[in-house]
Amino acid sequence: MASDLSQVVGYELPPRPVAWNKRDLLTYACGVGAKAEDLNVAYELHESFMALPTYPVVLPFKGDSQELNLFAERMGSQPVPSMPRMDPNRGVHATQSIQVLKDLPLVSGPGWTWTTKYTGVAENPRGIIVTTENTLLDPKGVPYARLYSSAFNLGAKATGGKFSKFTAGPPQGKPIPKDRKADWVVQDKTSLEQALIFRLSGDYNPLHIDPAIGKAAGFGGVILHGLSTFGFAARALIKTVGGGDPRALRFFGVRFTAPVKPGDALETQAWEVGPGPAGTVEVAFVTKNLTSGKDALGGGVAYIQKASQAKL
Repeated sequence: MASDLSQVVGYELPPRPVAWNKRDLLTYACGVGAKAEDLNVAYELHESFMALPTYPVVLPFKGDSQELNLFAERMGSQPVPSMPRMDPNRGVHATQSIQVLKDLPLVSGPGWTWTTKYTGVAENPRGIIVTTENTLLDPKGVPYARLYSSAFNLGAKATGGKFSKFTAGPPQGKPIPKDRKADWVVQDKTSLEQALIFRLSGDYNPLHIDPAIGKAAGFGGVILHGLSTFGFAARALIKTVGGGDPRALRFFGVRFTAPVKPGDALETQAWEVGPGPAGTVEVAFVTKNLTSGKDALGGGVAYIQKASQAKL
């Protein structure tokens, strides 16, 4: 019997507890490539130590535990009505965005929650893509971040045909200007151990450490977490457009367009394309994988407070 995917949209999962401490913030910073000069996000005694604003993206994987978790159990523990069961080893991140509403405290303490509402689902011959709206709430119910995430589940089938329904989503990026060079260009390099470090933030998907699973999924071996590449690009914009101040980044969103392997070199190219909300500028960007020659992140959009002398 075919599943009724229309029932998925609007469904809300029970709120989940989440928590973090300073060590979690340091681990995440290393997982997204923080360098020795990035002490304001990588050294707990730095006078301006603070969280990278993209840190909340790992909280649905981490939860409120300081222990590791089994990825298959964590991702499949809350079934959605009318949704066919997905193979966690065949799911890939499709898009991710985060709107920073309030700066994170360095230690959460108890009582923080993560809410999830399904706002979109689509099926095509290749599989099913699901979009969720997620909100990070403090113990008083005050929202600190709003995130949209979509995942593409290769080979999954529900209706057996084509289906699409969406009710909400994040701002979409403007096209990359074709008539001028990028305003900012940042090159960086992932390490061969990048996935080993990033997984310690909570995403223990075997795809990112077991070569056999990566080969079975068609990637030829281990690939880096898309959210690690996401963090590399966010760091690039904070460093250049935001003058190194993590508080400058207020919105950040991407499409994951091609995999990155640990050790690959990256280049983020960014263009200022107009004013953003609340005194920010809107930036369109792409992150290229210099090793494979493909775009790793596309459709990039950021709202960021521009430093008075942003580094070019």
